[in-house]
Amino acid sequence: RGKMTRDRIYGYFIEKDNNCAETMLRALNDEYQLGIPDDSVKLVGGFGGGMGCGKACGALCGGCSAISYRLIKERAHATPELKPAVAAFAEEFVERFGSDACCELVKTYKKEDTRCLDMIGMAADIADACFERIISEEREQSK
Repeated sequence: RGKMTRDRIYGYFIEKDNNCAETMLRALNDEYQLGIPDDSVKLVGGFGGGMGCGKACGALCGGCSAISYRLIKERAHATPELKPAVAAFAEEFVERFGSDACCELVKTYKKEDTRCLDMIGMAADIADACFERIISEEREQSK
C-alpha cells in the first residue's frame, strides 16, 4: 500500500483546520476509498474536543464512524461484525493511550502549536490495523 492514514492527518488537521473527528474520518475515507460524501463529514463535527466537553475522544469517534460506514450495509443491528470491530478499535485505543476521554488525553498529548496532531496520527495507526483486519476477514469469507 502507498500512504498510510497517518500521512494524511497533517493535511486535514493542520493545513485544512478540520477537528480531530473530521480529520480521522476524512483520512480514513481517503485511505480506504470509503466513498463518504464530503457533506456527510459534518455528521462527526460535533465529536471534536470530546463533544466539546472533554468526553469521548473525537479521533476515536471519527474512527468508529469510518469503521461503521465500511461495514454497515443497511443498519447496525443487521451487521454482526460491527460491534467486535469497533470494540477492538476502542479497546486498542484505550490500551495505547490509557483513556478514551479527551479531558484526560489532552493532559498528555495536546501541544501548544500542533494541538492533538501526534495523538491523532497514532490513533490512525490503530485504525489502519483495524481496517487491515476487516479487509483480511472479508478476503477469507469470499474464498
